[in-house]
Amino acid sequence: MVDSFIHKQRNEQLDRLPLELQRRVLQYAFDVVSALPVAVPGVTLLRFADAIPKDDLHAMGRAIEEGCEQIVY
Repeated sequence: MVDSFIHKQRNEQLDRLPLELQRRVLQYAFDVVSALPVAVPGVTLLRFADAIPKDDLHAMGRAIEEGCEQIVY
């Protein structure tokens, strides 16, 4: 549900703009929405469960822990 204050303010501000600027704002909104990442349902990712052997996962975890917060020159 849209916050009524935001909804009201958005409409009031858009109504103050000339029609061409309203079109530009609308196009900008479309562009922003189309750039949002598309979420993948978790159930879709279940097919990848156990794809990496546990030993490899442990080795990766150790490498991450050892390498974190260290500055390498």
